[in-house]
Amino acid sequence: MIQSEVSGVMFTVDPITQDKDKLVIEAIYGLGDYIVQGVVTPDHYEVSKAKKEILTKNIAKQTIMETRGGKEVIESKVPAKKQELQKISDKHILHLAEIGKKIHAHYFFPQDIEWALEGGKIYITQARPITTLGGAQAQNIEGTEKINREVILKGAPAAPGMVSGPVRMVPDVKLLGRVKKGDIMVTDMTTPDFVPAMRRAAGIITNRGGLTSHAAIVSRELGVPCIVGTGTATKVLKDDMVVTLNGSTGEIYKGGLPKSSNIIIPNIKPDKIIPNIKTATKIYVNLAEPERAVEIAKNHVDGVGLLRAEFMMGNIGVHPKKMIADGKSEVYINKLASDLAVFCKAFGNRPIIYRSSDFKTNEYRHLKGGELYEPEESNPMLGFRGAFRYIKNPDVFDLELAAIKKVRNKMGYKNLNLMIPFVRTPAEMLEVKKMVTTAGLIRSGTFKLYMMCEIPSNVILLDDFLDIGIDGISIGSNDLTMMIMGTDRDNEEVAPEFDERNPAVIWALEKTIKTCIKRGVACGICGQSPSEYPDLVEKLVAWGITSISVNPDVIDRTRQIVANCESKLIKYGKNK
Repeated sequence: MIQSEVSGVMFTVDPITQDKDKLVIEAIYGLGDYIVQGVVTPDHYEVSKAKKEILTKNIAKQTIMETRGGKEVIESKVPAKKQELQKISDKHILHLAEIGKKIHAHYFFPQDIEWALEGGKIYITQARPITTLGGAQAQNIEGTEKINREVILKGAPAAPGMVSGPVRMVPDVKLLGRVKKGDIMVTDMTTPDFVPAMRRAAGIITNRGGLTSHAAIVSRELGVPCIVGTGTATKVLKDDMVVTLNGSTGEIYKGGLPKSSNIIIPNIKPDKIIPNIKTATKIYVNLAEPERAVEIAKNHVDGVGLLRAEFMMGNIGVHPKKMIADGKSEVYINKLASDLAVFCKAFGNRPIIYRSSDFKTNEYRHLKGGELYEPEESNPMLGFRGAFRYIKNPDVFDLELAAIKKVRNKMGYKNLNLMIPFVRTPAEMLEVKKMVTTAGLIRSGTFKLYMMCEIPSNVILLDDFLDIGIDGISIGSNDLTMMIMGTDRDNEEVAPEFDERNPAVIWALEKTIKTCIKRGVACGICGQSPSEYPDLVEKLVAWGITSISVNPDVIDRTRQIVANCESKLIKYGKNK
């Protein structure tokens, strides 16, 4: 709605060094879409909140911008005389900083803010908590991470840490398979398609982008050191060249670090967080990668509410039916069991809720041999997936059950439980329950069987599902919202309509939770929404939800919100 002459982002603490006094502003010409995509490299300004003065200004040349053209957006050239100028005046920088301080004070947490400038007037278009601040004490890393090496390239620090490895050039998304574990991925810019390779990479370097580009945000969430906006990384660096990148300073050095060196990732506690506070509502964490289990288990968290199967199965890399056909069923079972055991050991007596595989056909086809076994579907989201797949292809589900049984019975980890995804009908749930029981996994005090609630039929027929005999449900708010709203959040044409706070979705959440309370079974939620919307968390707690499972970066913040809400319930006589 604003024809932005200049737009950008603002962090009310430095998201890299996590300096509480430093406020960071980035700016580009035109609409803000290009700063988020990483299409252009923004100006970078740093302001001292205490001194009310500009500390740093890095001006980036900008040749293209996105503007509004009728009912569409168009790409246009930035006039030559403006390309190398500072995007906004010092006066506007300081004015923005004052606005940022007020928003931070209002919400009590460090903020990630989007803004726009039109006709000399500043508009704030969005403010949300910074989601990549961790739980340890802040460190001053400016001096500790500098090393005596030749700096061959410099960019904008985007995700902290220092790491070295061989360069792996990725000029095209089709070549993501070239990136192996421990490589330094170098590309022009990243998109969501790059995420599998980003998970494998030891470090990431891009030509374009700023602190809010896709590469920067995802790298910080993955804990992978990243440098963006180098301008020439794909020209200066070559395949197999060993480099060291310092994600805290933006410097890239020639050569590697000693093998004993560790990645350094600083963290700070968000404002107003009380450590180790107790809540009646369980706070669980969503996890997928075994490599992060030990690190995340150190947090004040009650267990794993959603352990996704897909990443572990994806790391095996071969379609399970091909493994079966090749006589390698035991190899598959042992690998999956080994990964599951990592989580169980790391979390001790705390429960692990493993969600069995919910690969869609298009995702399964990406695995080696997948094209031999998977149909091509026009709409995989509504296709051959979840419980229906287990019933039609019991041999693959049996591999997962065998892995769970091995972890529990042979390895001795009794904290592993099972959750079934995408169950369309009570009859499907009954059939799957029979399969689980036949495999020797009997519901007991140490083994719970849960079901995902992510289809409107799960809400409407919830009593019928519970009659089958399950220990609880976990609301998958992502799929449930898409199904209720008829909106694919991954389709950019309709994604703006996706909203977990829509009244229809809120009605479904409330009905589900209250039905479970009435029936005396556990009811949790493990979708994205609790990680993003504190106001929704308050509603969930008030309705009586028994657990909330969130992303690792918001564990402490969510527990604090839950504690505050529970205190209000006690105060007004609604003690859970």
